[in-house]
Amino acid sequence: MPKIRWLLFNFWGPFFGAGIRLRRVSSDFREIEVSMKLYFWNQNYLGTHYGGSLYSMADPFYVLMLIQNLGPGYTVWDKAAKIRFLRPGRGRVSATFHLSEEKLAEIRDLADDGKTVEPMFMAEVVNEEGLVIAEVEKTLYVRRKNGSA
Repeated sequence: MPKIRWLLFNFWGPFFGAGIRLRRVSSDFREIEVSMKLYFWNQNYLGTHYGGSLYSMADPFYVLMLIQNLGPGYTVWDKAAKIRFLRPGRGRVSATFHLSEEKLAEIRDLADDGKTVEPMFMAEVVNEEGLVIAEVEKTLYVRRKNGSA
């Protein structure tokens, strides 16, 4: 997927409406940074970031990073997700998603052996001071497609 298509995420309805912005995509698609400012339309009743928007910041990226790195011979889906709110989010918040070579190799090796793999990833949403305001845990489903070598 060309980088320009990744940057179009900024105009995708759920991201655009929530004020989520894709800030950086590494050339190998193994690191992505996103951020979100606090606006009147994306805050909750208490004037802090709406929890659904905080989760939306983290929702698609590990799936997309794995699809991009594993290639078309693999099926990758979301299996489960959990978000834990640690403190109120105010101002600009951000999250960085990392996919290490070791984790990628482990997933590929297990899937190539015919196993269904359910890797878990953790991302932190931080405020401008670098304090963690939320932790997002994602469990994915990965398997090798039939007939793929």
